Parts: sequence; C-alpha cells; structure tokens
Amino acid sequence: MSAPEGLRPAGTPATAPAAGGLVIEGLVRRFKGFTALDGVDLELPAGAIVGLVGPNGSGKTTLINVVSGVYAPSGGSVRLDGQEVGGLAPHRLVRLGLNRTFQVPKPFASLTVRENLAVAVGHSGRGAPLRPDILGEVGLEGLGGRLAGTLNASQQKRLDLARALATNPSVLLVDELGAGLATDELGELAHYLRTLADGGITLLVVEHLLGFLEQLTDTVVVLSAGRRIFAGSLRAAIADPEVVLVFLGG
Repeated sequence: MSAPEGLRPAGTPATAPAAGGLVIEGLVRRFKGFTALDGVDLELPAGAIVGLVGPNGSGKTTLINVVSGVYAPSGGSVRLDGQEVGGLAPHRLVRLGLNRTFQVPKPFASLTVRENLAVAVGHSGRGAPLRPDILGEVGLEGLGGRLAGTLNASQQKRLDLARALATNPSVLLVDELGAGLATDELGELAHYLRTLADGGITLLVVEHLLGFLEQLTDTVVVLSAGRRIFAGSLRAAIADPEVVLVFLGG
C-alpha cells in the first residue's frame, strides 16, 4: 500500500458550517484547592486562528478541556455563536458545532479508518454526510480500510483531525497537533488549517512549536499559572518581557 499523500486544500463541505464564534469570559476552573484557570478571557470571531501558548502547567489543556466539556467551569462564561455552553457535555457541544483534537489520539483501534469516521458522523447529529475527499485532505488517502490501531503516530494524528472535521464543526480546538511531526508535515498542516479557517471554521490552536504557529497565525494568547498575561501578535509576544520570563525562560 502506498504511503499517504500530504495534506491537500480542503474541499467544500457537503453542508457548510454555520458562521462560528467563541467567546470566553472570566473562565475559572478549580480542582479542590488549586486554581488551574483564573479569570481567562478569550475571543475568537468566525474564521479566526488564535494560538494558545504558555509553559507546561500554564492551563492550556485545562482550558481546552473546560471549553470542550471534559470539565465543567467553576466560574465564568463560554459562549458559542452567542449561546452559553459552559458545562455542556462533549457530545452536546459537538452537535452545536464545537469539536476538538487530542494531544494523544485514541481512535477505535479495532475499527477501520473509515469506520472511525462513520462513528463520528453518526454521533454528531450535524446532518452532514461524510465527505468522500476528507481522507485525501488529511493525508490518509488509500488508508480507509486500514485498522486504526495499525496506523503510526503521525497517521493517528491525521485520523484524529479527520474525525473532528467529519462532525462538521464551526469551532475546532486543536491540541498540540504538530507535536512529533516532521518539518514538511508541519508546513502541510499549517497550510491545511489555514484553508479550514478560510472556509469559516474558527480555530484555537494549542502549540509549543512557535515556528509552526508562525506559519499558521500572527495572533496568540499566552497563559501563565492559569492567567492570561498577553494577547496580540506572535512577534510582540516574543518581545514581551513577561512572556520571555515565564514562557521562553529569559
């Protein structure tokens, strides 16, 4: 079987996602006596790409987990297309148009790639059939019949992205999708994510690889100890003394 092709520009979805937008205000998440998120504000208009960066333990993944329904917020607001969705279960959020990828993909290993996508579509309730070109878009063309458990790490990340996109989201949370990918794969991924944003999907991208983010967006939010300490351009973030101190180790 031939190796999967690189990411290609996304085709037109069978049902175009609704104009998306995500607004987070004063978001708090406490775990007993520990405050993991402390009043975080974040706004993503439709079609925006925003990078979310910060050192380990800064609250990036906790924020993704709260917004995607894994954890309920301890305070604050999460609004999707103007509707309050904070505390809703993940499957309800998916049906409203918000989905995510994971740092460590966990596909149904005993199902084929195509069956994994069919499960995602079946549980989405979004009413859009599976696009026949989606595997080619993410670089898995020709692998639809492969068991997901036999894919390598890079291919499983691509499948995780395809599963999220199969639910026809208007907002997509991307959690360190670039980790472990080769330089050429990162370039292809950045190009593909930009095509998704051009099509109206709103993207919040958690990433440690600043070079990858630079190819993707000029807008970043920096977290430290659960608080937002910077929001603006990547160039300005790199020059900001507080960001240098807590994130770049200056």
